[in-house]
Amino acid sequence: MKAVFFDIDGTLWDVNSVIPESTVEAIHALQKNGHMAFINTGRTRAFIRRRNLLDIGFDGICCGCGTMLEIDGKAEYYYRIPEDFAVYTVETIRKYAFRPVLEGRYHLYLDDEDFAEDFFGMKLKEEMGEDLWTIKDHWGDWEISKFSCSTPQPEADVKAAKQVLGKDYAFMSHNPEVVELVPTGHNKATIIDKVCEKYGIALEDTIAIGDGVNDLEMLRHAGTGVAMGSGSDEAKAAADMVTTGLKEDGIMNVLKKLTLI
Repeated sequence: MKAVFFDIDGTLWDVNSVIPESTVEAIHALQKNGHMAFINTGRTRAFIRRRNLLDIGFDGICCGCGTMLEIDGKAEYYYRIPEDFAVYTVETIRKYAFRPVLEGRYHLYLDDEDFAEDFFGMKLKEEMGEDLWTIKDHWGDWEISKFSCSTPQPEADVKAAKQVLGKDYAFMSHNPEVVELVPTGHNKATIIDKVCEKYGIALEDTIAIGDGVNDLEMLRHAGTGVAMGSGSDEAKAAADMVTTGLKEDGIMNVLKKLTLI
């Protein structure tokens, strides 16, 4: 039995949350052949809610860059940032002109003035609805496990913030204006280990498929790391192999190549 871990954004679906039909068919075939399929995403659980994704029927959800593992609707593992340290983090990164999104198990938090007319902010409002709360109205009472931050240039000083918080968080820069802060000791590779432990799966029997900066650890760690052809150069360099693009049946093609379907 193999365990396959799928990133969401840029791997399972595109920027409009469209999942290729070939991807759905491939995952179902994978499971029918006795293998397991897991989401492994940087999104926290609160931001995984679209039915076209959940209705595929994954065996588990690894989310928040390794801060949570959910099996059968129950949290097998969850790391929550202590409230006092969450406050310290927000106060610190704002000194360096970060515009934070606080990401948790049940809610996401942002302040409207930070994301006025911003594409990501509007996407969050549309998808999260009443579960998107403001930071200021719930000050200090946040249930969160990581941060995604807008770092507008040249105002935001990511390097200086990292000097202060680098021991406590991994800084994952997607581009100069977007950075994720993930608590030290957590990433998409660490959660693979927890799945392996639970099900008695050897690491060599794991496959990780991703496309971006926060996929690097799992691509290097899994038995086989696969980068999407439409993914970043960093992901391709970290992977053992590169499949075709998301819209070119990349998932189905690589699962066939690996003789899993």
